[in-house]
Amino acid sequence: MSRDFDPRLLRAFVATAEELHFTRAASRLYVAQQALSRDIRRLERDLGEDLFIRTTRQVRLTSEGARLLPYARQVLAAHEAFSAAASVRKQRPLLVDVGDLVTTGYQVLEETRRTHPELELVARFHSGLTGAAQEILDGSLDASFGRFAGLAPAVAARLTHRPVRFERMAVLLPEDHALCAHDHIPLKALAGRTLYAAAGNQSAVEWTDLASQLFAGYGIHLAEQFPEIEGPEEFMRVVRKRGWWVLASTEFIKVPGMALRLLSDPVPLSPLSLVWRTGLDHPALDALVDTVRRLAEEHHWLDLPSDAWLPPEDRAAMQEGDV
Repeated sequence: MSRDFDPRLLRAFVATAEELHFTRAASRLYVAQQALSRDIRRLERDLGEDLFIRTTRQVRLTSEGARLLPYARQVLAAHEAFSAAASVRKQRPLLVDVGDLVTTGYQVLEETRRTHPELELVARFHSGLTGAAQEILDGSLDASFGRFAGLAPAVAARLTHRPVRFERMAVLLPEDHALCAHDHIPLKALAGRTLYAAAGNQSAVEWTDLASQLFAGYGIHLAEQFPEIEGPEEFMRVVRKRGWWVLASTEFIKVPGMALRLLSDPVPLSPLSLVWRTGLDHPALDALVDTVRRLAEEHHWLDLPSDAWLPPEDRAAMQEGDV
């Protein structure tokens, strides 16, 4: 049966074997001689073998000690290489999907860069937490922002999230439409209309699901299935060509010829979380989480309006997040 040996005991063995003097070996390891002797005795007890012959005049290796010495050196070298590799990984850039330059996620990223210039956070711009979650799990992405409750349970179980913000939901519509005269548009005013909400985009299933739940209660229709649209320029082209009205949030790109208006009566909310793989250890991730906590408190991002609309599963997820 294989056994695990504490690297500290192996370092004590190697230093003593190379110095053949307990006092010098203890000084080299910056430990007391008594502590060094105790570690050597523990290793010998674990091995069931004496490693040194000790007399009042000298210390020398036993034949078993001489046989095991090169193996101990190999183990310590591998341990040091592993520690170095782990340290390098923690210092590598953190890759974070923020969707677009106008999003809450990008605001969080930029504030983290400002307060922690020593860290490297690399932004990726690709909307949709459903797709991003799979990349987080396979290690090709570190973190993303989106609606955590919309993920499949088997996926969510391997991820950790920190609630960031309840974003107000809005509608993007032609600026010459009569409803644009109002700052807020009641949901009932959209009854019978068709809105685009990323149906057909497999990377953003969580957003389409949220829209479907909202629309079902107010007689609003979900626009046709459409392939994933890459980039803001292509999105604007398709929206204008097809004449879509779009379900959005307050943090949304500007589309020429169209206006963004808040939805109300009740106030529909889009729950946003910072999401990462459970167990990920990285200083830039710690900094991101700290930034989220601070900005949410300063700007009251997690305050719920009294007339908020939010699915029960989203309320639960935002309350149970990594707090």
